[in-house]
Amino acid sequence: MSSPDREPDRGRRLLLLAPLALAACGFAPAYAPDGPGTALRDRVAVATPDTPDGYRLRARLEDRLGRAPTPVATLTVTPEVERDSAAVTPAGAITRYNLLGRAPWRLTAGPATLAEGEATAFTGYSATGPLVAGRAAESDARERLMILLADEIATRLLLLPPGTLP
Repeated sequence: MSSPDREPDRGRRLLLLAPLALAACGFAPAYAPDGPGTALRDRVAVATPDTPDGYRLRARLEDRLGRAPTPVATLTVTPEVERDSAAVTPAGAITRYNLLGRAPWRLTAGPATLAEGEATAFTGYSATGPLVAGRAAESDARERLMILLADEIATRLLLLPPGTLP
């Protein structure tokens, strides 16, 4: 029978053995030397529409992928946002909105398409309160939505097979 004093030792041992188990299954950190994150870093130009949403999306993607001084590929993303009422009072007043976002993307090198897909996400905001507060809440929700979409795209790019970029 084990004593309660030995339980922390067991947990500590399992914690120390976890990296060995991950290494045995082929896990490697994305941003480790020669990892998929370093293959993309500062090599991909990001093209988005000249809109506030496009700016926010591009800024987040450049945070994740780096800003390429001499790109070998171009990531083209076109975000689309749809606003949907999520909560309505019995009197018909809308008190909450959902923003549904989709962002079709394409990674190209010259005329060749290296990868493509579509990121989707949603977020919401409260519409109760003054008009100024509602607009600020919507702007904040749109920013969060662009961050979610950019993070999903960056994650999918990290999962591309090695050697995808020229």
